[in-house]
Parts: sequence; structure tokens; C-alpha cells
Amino acid sequence: MTRAQTVAAILFLAGATALSVWSFSLDRPVRETVVASQKARKDWSKSGEAGFYRAVRKWGDWPWLMLGGGILLAGCVKCGNRKWTRIIAAAMIASTLSGILANTSRLTTGRTRPRASPEFPQGFYGLFYEGRLLVGEPKFNAFPSGHTATAFGLAWPVVFAAPAAGVVVLAGAALVAWSSIALGAHHPSDVTVSILLSLAVGWVVWRFVLLRGDGLAAALLARAQALRRRWRK
Repeated sequence: MTRAQTVAAILFLAGATALSVWSFSLDRPVRETVVASQKARKDWSKSGEAGFYRAVRKWGDWPWLMLGGGILLAGCVKCGNRKWTRIIAAAMIASTLSGILANTSRLTTGRTRPRASPEFPQGFYGLFYEGRLLVGEPKFNAFPSGHTATAFGLAWPVVFAAPAAGVVVLAGAALVAWSSIALGAHHPSDVTVSILLSLAVGWVVWRFVLLRGDGLAAALLARAQALRRRWRK
């Protein structure tokens, strides 16, 4: 790592830390505003808006992102479009890694989801609450947001490689993040940390694919061809 890269990394970490800390101050006012707006409408949970947000979270989750990405990747490979093959492959890898990091973390933080109130006081409880193991307990797995991490993880490599197309993908990721907040699944701070986490992962993955992707792809292809020849014998 060069001196300039080291400085850039330090500045990013400092800025990300400051932004993450500040985002916690938004949790209560944003939640209060969202709840007040929804209470003003009769049966909001059964409304088209709520249904739309639930659909966004469903179709914006990792399995569907990978399905869509896989279809596009196959099309790019078949057409011989190396640029977009590289971009989509990087996006899928970054989405997966971001999701793994976020989901592994949120299983251990024990943070309550906004909609868990008033049943449970809001807070970070770690691995246990009143003697109960919280790993795998949905109401205590809010921080950070897995949906947001995978959606933005997919978006960032596209932003770095093709900004015009990246803006569209980024808008979709932002909608996934907002849907999580509107449905009471996550706090603004959960979403903010996931965005920053996926940004770091997306940048590292894109740089790796850009610098070494062709060599790695060639090695994998050669390995696949060797296995195919072996099976035919």
C-alpha cells in the first residue's frame, strides 16, 4: 500500500466512524416521524405503500439479486462483453461478502429492531437477554442491516466502473434501505453502517477484479476445461 493509499484509508475510516456515530442521533426522531405518519393513515400495514415496501425488501434480498446478476452475467459471457462481465462479477462478489459480514455481525450485537418496542426496550444486548441466547432471534438482529449491505454491495462496483448505470443501481439499493426503515426492521444507524461497510468491500473487490480478475478468470477457465477433459476420458 502506498503512502497516498494509506492516508486515504485513514481518512475513510475517520469519516466513516464519525458518520456512523452521528447516524445514531437520527434513530429516535426518524422512527417517531415514521410511526406518526403511519398512524395518521388507517390500516397502514395493509396499504399499498406497505405492500410495496415489503415487496422491495423481498425482491431486493440476496437470493434474487444473485439470480438477476447471474442471468446478466451469463448473457455478458455469451456475448463476449468483457467489461460488463467484469463489473457484474465484481458486483455479485461484493454483494455476497458485504452480506456475510453484516449478517455475521448482527447475529452477535443483539440490537432490537424498531418494531420490537414496546415489547422489548431498545438497545444492544449482545448474545444474551435475560438468560436467553439471542443468536437467530429476529427481534434482536437489527445491527447492521443485511438487506442494505447486500443491495449496496451490489451497487458500489457498478458505480465505480460505470457511474451512469451505477446511479440507477444505487437508487434501487437506497429504496431497499428506506423500506427497511419504513417497515420498522432497521434504524437509520443500522442502514448507515451497512452502506459504509459495503462501500469499503465494494471498492476492494472492484480493485481486485480490475487488477487481477482476468488472470483469475483465465485460471478458473483452464481448470474447468481440464476437469471437463478428464471427465470425458
